[in-house]
Amino acid sequence: MIGYIAIAAALALLPCAAAGAAMGIATGKAADATARQPEASGKIQSILIMGLALTESCAIYGFVTALIMLFTLG
Repeated sequence: MIGYIAIAAALALLPCAAAGAAMGIATGKAADATARQPEASGKIQSILIMGLALTESCAIYGFVTALIMLFTLG
């Protein structure tokens, strides 16, 4: 039973890894866009911050779900 809970918790942490990769890609693309159009940097930055916040919330939900599974089922 404990093995299944560990596997489920590991699967719940997959959004955390995906969020890290997505944040890196988004930041790189925003830096590239700012380099191409410096006059639009304010708009690019605001969209980037909103996207990063939504991505980070997905990672936090996955982390909290994993913690709940470990402490309530384990």
